[in-house]
Amino acid sequence: MRERLSIQEWCSEERPREKFLSKGASALTNAELLAILLRSGNRESNAIELARMILEEAGNSLQRLKRFSYEDFCRFKGIGNGKALSIMAALEISRRVECEQEPQLAQIYSSRSAASIMAPILRDLQHEECWVIYLNTANRVIDKERISSGGVNCTVVDVKIIIKRAISKLANSIILFHNHPSGNCRPGEQDKIQTVKLRSAARTCDLELTDHIIIGGKGYFSFLDEGLL
Repeated sequence: MRERLSIQEWCSEERPREKFLSKGASALTNAELLAILLRSGNRESNAIELARMILEEAGNSLQRLKRFSYEDFCRFKGIGNGKALSIMAALEISRRVECEQEPQLAQIYSSRSAASIMAPILRDLQHEECWVIYLNTANRVIDKERISSGGVNCTVVDVKIIIKRAISKLANSIILFHNHPSGNCRPGEQDKIQTVKLRSAARTCDLELTDHIIIGGKGYFSFLDEGLL
């Protein structure tokens, strides 16, 4: 049986790094890009084969790969502290790149534009978080901040804190956000109760709750769009 060649023994145009330099990043497969981060494999598998194993474990989905923990990566033979952190750092950079697109969406004109700002932050979390976007009279974003971080299926909506901070920022209106790690973005009864409570408190302070948006999986649920505000 012919012995398996290492990547160093491949012809230059097939090696991931050389292919990257000669043809550009877009010419590489996900496995080849991941192999560059890995740099090496293990005794049984080269870097590309190891990368394919990791991707297969993630269902060949980069979105699912972004949710892998440090422990998830270290389960693979040949993945130690350095390689695990390199992959996780690269995935975190990609998440931050998405977030940096925010200035193009500084003015909120629909639930979709609002969700586009928060989805990169919330959609991959394995726990619930509550965030608020503060808007001026022109529906431009003054600020956004996390109000609370909870467990797998609940978080706290502190109405007093939200109203106090909105007033301090001289906001005209607010949009409430939270995520559902399950991927189901339909609101529960507690979500509806919290929305009514926040809307009522906001009105007493001459503030408007423009929307309450739930991020779940690749989609979102807008209370405004569904006629619940």
